[in-house]
Amino acid sequence: MSFPHQMRIPATYIRGGTSKGVFFALQDLPVEAQQPGVYRDKLLLRVIGSPDPYQKQIDGMGGATSSTSKTVILSRSSKPGFDVDYLFGQVSIDSAFVDWSGNCGNLSAAVGGFAITKGLIDRDKVPQDGICRVNIWQANIGKAIVAHVPMRGGVVQETGDFELDGVTFPAAEVQLEFMDPAEDSDEGGALFPTGNRVDELDVPGIGRFAASMINAGIPTVFLNASDLGYSGTELQEAINNNTDALLRFEQIRAAAAVKMGLIKSVEEAAARQHTPKIAFVAPPADYTTSSGRRVLGSEVDLLVRALSMGKLHHAMMGTAAVAIGTAAAIPGTLVNSAAGGGDRESVVFGHPSGTLRVGARAEQRDGQWTVAKAIMSRSARTLMEGWVYVPPVDL
Repeated sequence: MSFPHQMRIPATYIRGGTSKGVFFALQDLPVEAQQPGVYRDKLLLRVIGSPDPYQKQIDGMGGATSSTSKTVILSRSSKPGFDVDYLFGQVSIDSAFVDWSGNCGNLSAAVGGFAITKGLIDRDKVPQDGICRVNIWQANIGKAIVAHVPMRGGVVQETGDFELDGVTFPAAEVQLEFMDPAEDSDEGGALFPTGNRVDELDVPGIGRFAASMINAGIPTVFLNASDLGYSGTELQEAINNNTDALLRFEQIRAAAAVKMGLIKSVEEAAARQHTPKIAFVAPPADYTTSSGRRVLGSEVDLLVRALSMGKLHHAMMGTAAVAIGTAAAIPGTLVNSAAGGGDRESVVFGHPSGTLRVGARAEQRDGQWTVAKAIMSRSARTLMEGWVYVPPVDL
C-alpha cells in the first residue's frame, strides 16, 4: 500500500510569557487552512498532536498542558491603525477541538517579535535600535494590544535580564498594553455581564458561592478560596491530583458561563473549554512556590490561583492577569476585597510559581465601570524555526 508524503509548513516555535506555541504566518499555511473551518482545525490538531487519549501529545508539537497546547496565526492587518492581526487557537489535548473563543495573554508577548521577524510590519516602522511599538488586532475578541518590542541592530532583542516567575531563564522585557480590555456587550454592562460586582452563584448539587464575574482580558469568574475550602496557597498537585475537585470546578465554571451569558446551558460548556476561566482569591499569606522559593505575605497584595482547560495553571494566564488587575481596580469585587479594598491602580499577586504585577485604571461613567487599559510585562523567546511536518489532513 502506498501512503502520501507529509506536508512541510513553515512554522516557528516560541515561548511567550509562561506559555509556548506554534506560530504561523497566514500566507504560509495551505490554501485550505487560510480561512477558518474544519480543515484548519484538523490541521492544527495534527500539528499539536491531538486528540490524544494518552494525553501526552507525543506525536505532535504540544506539551500536554494547557500552556503548551497552543497555536497562533498572524497576518498583516487590513484594519486602519493596526500592524498585524493575531488569531489564537487553544488546542484541546484529548478531544478533537480547537477553541477560538478567547485570547492568550502570554503568547501576546511573542506576537510583535514574530511579526517583525517575518516581515509582516513595514520596515520603516521598525527602528534599528530602541523600542518598536507594534499595534496588534486581537481577532478572537476584537481588541487592541500594544506590544513594546526591544530592538538592537535591526533585530528583535530576545535576550536580557528580565525575570518572570514561572520561566526558568531571564530574557528581554516586553511591555504589553491591553487596550479597553472589557468585552463589548450591551447586556448588563460591558465589564460585568450581570451588572453586579458580586453575585450569588447557585451551582446545583454543589452549593452557592459569592462570585465576581468579569469580562476583561478574558471572561473570568472569581471565587473566595475560603468558600471552597482552600487557603489560596495551593500548588498544582493539590488540585490536579484530585478528580473530585476538578469536577467541582468544572461544574462551577459551567454554571458561571450560563450566568455570564456565554452559553445557554451547562451542557455547552464542554465545547467552550478556554472560556470562561475560573480562579479563587485569598488575602496575602506566606507560601512556598513550585520551585521551592518562599514568598512572604508582605510581598504581595493578594493570592490568586486559576484553572485553564480544566487544570490548575502552573503560574498565571496573561489574560487572567488582565482580569485580576481590572477587578482589583474596582472597589467591591472579590479580588479588590482580597487585596484589602480601596482604590488601586496596580496589584502584586502571588501565584503557584511566584508573583506578578499588573496595573489597570478603572473609572465609573454613567453608572458603568470602564477600564482604558491594563498593563503588564512579559518576555518572549524564539525556540526553533523552520518547518513543521504534518501528515495529509482528510476532511
